[in-house]
Amino acid sequence: MKKLIYISLLSMSMVGGLTSCDLEAPSKSSLDAQVIFSTPSLAEAAVMGIHQSFGETNSYRGRFIPYYGLNTDLEWINGMDVTKMPDGGKYDLGSYAATPVNSQMNNTTNAYAKFYEGIERANQAIAGLRSYGNVESNPELAQLLGEALTLRAVIYLDLIKGWGDVPARFEPISTETMYLGRTDRDEIYKQLLADLLEAENYCAWPNGSAVTKSVERVSKAFVKGLRARIALYAGGYSQRADGVRLSNDPELSQANMYKIAKDECLSIINQGCNTLGDFKDNFTNLCKDIVKAGGESIFEIPFSDGRGRVLYTFGVKHNAKDQYTQQAQGGVNGPLPTLFYDYDVDDIRRDITCVPYDWSKELVDGRAKQQLRSLNKWCFGKLRYEWMNRIVTSTNDDGVNWQYLRLADVYLMAAEAINELEGATAAAPYLKPILDRALPAAKVTAYMSAATASKTAFFNAIVDQRAFELAGEMLRKADLIRWNLLSSKLAEAKQKMIDLRTRTGAYADLPKKIYYTYEEDGETLKFYGLNHGDTDENGAMLTGWDSTDWITETKLEDKTVNALYTQDPDQNQFWPIWQTFIDSSNGMLTND
Repeated sequence: MKKLIYISLLSMSMVGGLTSCDLEAPSKSSLDAQVIFSTPSLAEAAVMGIHQSFGETNSYRGRFIPYYGLNTDLEWINGMDVTKMPDGGKYDLGSYAATPVNSQMNNTTNAYAKFYEGIERANQAIAGLRSYGNVESNPELAQLLGEALTLRAVIYLDLIKGWGDVPARFEPISTETMYLGRTDRDEIYKQLLADLLEAENYCAWPNGSAVTKSVERVSKAFVKGLRARIALYAGGYSQRADGVRLSNDPELSQANMYKIAKDECLSIINQGCNTLGDFKDNFTNLCKDIVKAGGESIFEIPFSDGRGRVLYTFGVKHNAKDQYTQQAQGGVNGPLPTLFYDYDVDDIRRDITCVPYDWSKELVDGRAKQQLRSLNKWCFGKLRYEWMNRIVTSTNDDGVNWQYLRLADVYLMAAEAINELEGATAAAPYLKPILDRALPAAKVTAYMSAATASKTAFFNAIVDQRAFELAGEMLRKADLIRWNLLSSKLAEAKQKMIDLRTRTGAYADLPKKIYYTYEEDGETLKFYGLNHGDTDENGAMLTGWDSTDWITETKLEDKTVNALYTQDPDQNQFWPIWQTFIDSSNGMLTND
């Protein structure tokens, strides 16, 4: 496996452009840039410097990946308690109550700052490659320009997702541009769409070059998939100064944006460079650090073995240093307790995505075993230390990559866009492959029959299937926002948790207790009582099984349910710009 090494060769003297008093002679910084960006190995190191900003302590690694996307109708921070909120920190970030002085974010090394650090590095690389890279005749340097444009688009997209309208910097900083106000996100979206259309010409398809043999590098498939994602966001709803609405810019009309999403997704699918494969295999490969291109994974934010807190945050919880890991972490975020029960009982994604156990603190001969968690503290199961090929020895970092885009998302984006443009029948072939690997054939047929009954029915199926397929991958919040479903789905999620705790409505056919025993290996739990139709009467007849009350009102108290959100989600779709940046903006930035 190859993990990227981050090296930044760009000196601070390049930030301000020419510094020589003699305008007839090239400055030292311009000579440095000419050497760097005309030499593939040096230019590659400069582009890899952009990645360094992703891995910084409080950037994607420790702040954006763990916190952006919580809370939704699928995901939340485990262990929240509304009686202890607002907390001024991580719970406020997830419960739509963040303030500019948030303790997790209000510092000069947080994600917002590191994103702009990455953008500056990208801007310098883009400017250098345009000036000196001779990209029309040098495919190595063209690939690097495409990568720099794409990585900048990744950061800008996530800035907009996190903060809404943000300052737009598409050139290296100069004294004239040191202080900038917010830019309407529509202008940024249009720039990103244009940048990625250009980058498509520079980047090779997966396995089309030595560089694109790894999902840690930017391929044409990722450029196109990212462009499709941006188009869906740009054409969707979001909170504006005058309320939640669509863009007023005719260039960003829903029809135009769905057309871009459709074309880009179909291009990826029809090219055939990536394959869906088995649902579980995608995640075991991720945990095993398999980064070979061509499978389901299209692009991953790379972390070295001693960097990144992906399993720490989203993995199954280990309470001790055991046979699988020397890191007692995981389980920070988890699925809402209703999610497991909303899957079809035969859906293979259910037991992979939602896990009702963690690993014991007590060790026998150095080995832990699975133990039941609480109804209100499920673990995500897509990422597991026990699937790794190496022992994690860092205190907080596990080195597993963050999967930013996979082919299943491309199929679902294609299905959504085609349904909007051409109707359900035309869209059906792009939803069906997702269902084919998840459900028995007879159930797929029945589901597709109902989903293709109308455009509205198909859209509702997309909303559901993006939930079941992508839960825990932190895409849901942005999806709900662009569909204008954020507040309604979160309110529905609270009511569903109330129905679950009282075993009414959709959850009326669940038993109160859960029954469990160990497999022959002595460490793996098996359960009875988690499926619709299971009964306490049948559970009590299981010889040698333990049982405990599982679904009760005390397991999902109001203080837990109401912690899902404490402020109106639609009035708080974005985080505020943190106070330290407001204070240092020379009056250019405000939180409106």
